[in-house]
Amino acid sequence: MSTIPSAGPAADAARAGFRVELEAKGHAVDNARAAAAGLEASFASGALVRTPLLDQMLGDLGRALEQNDGQKLGGKSAEAARFILRAISRELDHA
Repeated sequence: MSTIPSAGPAADAARAGFRVELEAKGHAVDNARAAAAGLEASFASGALVRTPLLDQMLGDLGRALEQNDGQKLGGKSAEAARFILRAISRELDHA
């Protein structure tokens, strides 16, 4: 099942905003959380359509960013977050 990608200024701005978060300086885990929150807002506003693949990727990202109280996320979580965010960025052209 294929979906028609979202079009228009709001969709373009949502994609660009995500990619800015992807390239932001700072800790990869914090950037990933900000990027995911921005995507959720874009889905909620209707600027972008949530595809099944994006939904799966965001679920994977959430699992990579899970932590217990007081636990710091580092190396593997940051690496996983960067990998998943790049995949999400590619998929956004279909959202």
